[in-house]
Formats: sequence, C-alpha cells, structure tokens
Amino acid sequence: MADRRAIGRKYEEAAAGFLLENGYDILARNYQNRFGEIDIIAFRDGVLVACEVKYRSGPGYGDPLESVDFRKQKKICRTMLYYYTRHGYSGDTPCRFDVIAIYGDDTIKHLQNAFEFRS
Repeated sequence: MADRRAIGRKYEEAAAGFLLENGYDILARNYQNRFGEIDIIAFRDGVLVACEVKYRSGPGYGDPLESVDFRKQKKICRTMLYYYTRHGYSGDTPCRFDVIAIYGDDTIKHLQNAFEFRS
C-alpha cells in the first residue's frame, strides 16, 4: 500500500506542476473532509477547479480519463460544496470539475469540465 501512495504522490505532484505551468493557482492538495477527498483544488480566471488525478501505467485498466465513475463524482461534488462553505465562497463563484490523466509514458491530458455537479 505504501508504494501505491508514493506513486500517487508522484503523479499528483506532476499534475500540480502541470497546472502551475498553465497559469493555475493551487489552493489545496489532498483536501479532505467528511465527504471525501479532492486531489487538487485550483483557481484560474475566477473559476474554482476540483481536479481528480488518475494514473495508468498501461492500457490494462482502461483510460484514466474514464475512470471517475458516478459514485466518485458525487463524492467530489459534496467535498467541493463543503470546501465552498468552509472557505467563504458564494454560489456566484463558478466551479469546474476536471480530470488530469497521466499515462505510463508520462503524457499528461487535462480534461476540463469532465462532469457536471451531482448532488
């Protein structure tokens, strides 16, 4: 299990670097509350962005961009809603849910608006 965590940290670090290089401000990493966890919460151009980072070393488990299922989406949304209230954001602050996929060859793909808010 420790190896999986180390791998996860490595690729979350790569995703954070990717976001920084593309003009995002990182507000939180591995943000957790009673509803779940969000790998990265970022901000750019007036929009809060909840990013789920997924890594796949090969095609055996499918494309990481498709790996955030309905149940996980709901957890991310609830977690982000709590983040909003806890950090004083109003409902007027736009939010987006992205997935950052990192492949075995270290290619990074950023899918913006990967899913809509689910309550």
